[in-house]
Parts: sequence; structure tokens; C-alpha cells
Amino acid sequence: MAKEELLTIEGFIEEILPDGRFAVRLDNEHKIIAYTAGKMRKFRIRSVVGDRGHLEMTPYDLTKGRIVFRERTPGQAGPAKQFQKINKRGKAAE
Repeated sequence: MAKEELLTIEGFIEEILPDGRFAVRLDNEHKIIAYTAGKMRKFRIRSVVGDRGHLEMTPYDLTKGRIVFRERTPGQAGPAKQFQKINKRGKAAE
């Protein structure tokens, strides 16, 4: 167990950096460098510029963090709604 509890804060991704890192603008207008958590990598959850998410930060270094949850953006379709099933004749299935 950690000596200090992690800080959980929200922010949005401003820029994608090399090596799987992101520049994230927090709700309190601070800018930090964050990386994707292991569970998000395992389940291939993608993050793009403009996504909002929850970040965990240690109180020892407030310039780095870990993205642990990506919020769904309104109007974005999930994988099931994004693609239509096409039948053999090339028409959308009903």
C-alpha cells in the first residue's frame, strides 16, 4: 500500500507526444505530461486530442500523471453503431 494516496483530477488531452505520452490540460489550467494506464492499454482504449479523462497523480510530482479513465464524448458512436452490416448484395441490413 502506498504511503500517500493518489490525487484524482480531471482534464482534457491537448497534444499527443511520442512514446505513448500526452500533454494534458487540467481543469485548474495546469499542464502536465500523462501516460495511459496499463488496463487502458490492455483493452486497447484509444485516446485522441480533445478527449476528457480522469488522471491519477502522486503528491510528490505534480507534473506527471496517469490517465485511468477516458470519458465518452457526446455524439460519438460505439463500435456496434459505427459500422452497418452489409448483406451479400451490398445493401445495409435491416
